[in-house]
Amino acid sequence: MNTSSRTHTRLLRVWQLLILSLILVFWHWSSRKPEVAFFVGEPLIVWSRLIDWLFIKRDIYLHLGVTLLETMLAFVIGTVAGLLSGLWLGLSPKTALVLDPFIKGMNSMPRVILAPIFCVWFGLGIWSKVALSITLVFFIVFFNVYQGIKEVSPVVLANTKMLGANYRQLIRHVYLPSATSWVFSSLHTSVGLAFVGAVVGEYLGSAQGVGYLILQAEGTFDINTVFAGIILLTLCALVLDTLVTRIESRLMVWQPKAGQTEKI
Repeated sequence: MNTSSRTHTRLLRVWQLLILSLILVFWHWSSRKPEVAFFVGEPLIVWSRLIDWLFIKRDIYLHLGVTLLETMLAFVIGTVAGLLSGLWLGLSPKTALVLDPFIKGMNSMPRVILAPIFCVWFGLGIWSKVALSITLVFFIVFFNVYQGIKEVSPVVLANTKMLGANYRQLIRHVYLPSATSWVFSSLHTSVGLAFVGAVVGEYLGSAQGVGYLILQAEGTFDINTVFAGIILLTLCALVLDTLVTRIESRLMVWQPKAGQTEKI
């Protein structure tokens, strides 16, 4: 990274910290009125609740571990299933035409209504939450991979065949690289959706998890605990998204950066 890039990164971080500071100051200022604080909470109390959870009582880790386990299982299973299904139907256009209305129908279905059914099928343990989250992650990854396969350049495909590439080599050297960028763009969205599925599932039936804690706090109108849970989940989602970004940067080194293609 050259000096110009480092300066640009530092300036970017300064602006981000400035915006965050303005949000916190406005939140603190507006919460000074009790009638407003009842709805938006008080940042100092929210901060105290987070410190209490993480460092003093340390009773959040069991609930957070359950939510993260549900999220990671759904993220991995949904991603793998979406990747394989998108690759299969992308390479089988006739099968894709047959299954097209069924796939679109399932994707159009509000997934939240499946939560009670999954509770009946899998019980109130983690697997009902995992199943709900998988339905959210799967279709995001599936449609991106499917579109990535369809976007393969016919010229590149024809030239590769002329060079004697077989079907397996076409998949490895043409189709998969084409779909990879689409996959990673979907993974950034899928991280958040995996958390959404886990928390919604915990809302509808659970005795553990951050979503369960938030639900209990809502029942007693403890808005500060609700915001503490939301912030904690947001931070965890940002950490996972950062991990996805780092993996993407390592696997996509072959892809030119923005503006790099203009330099010859």
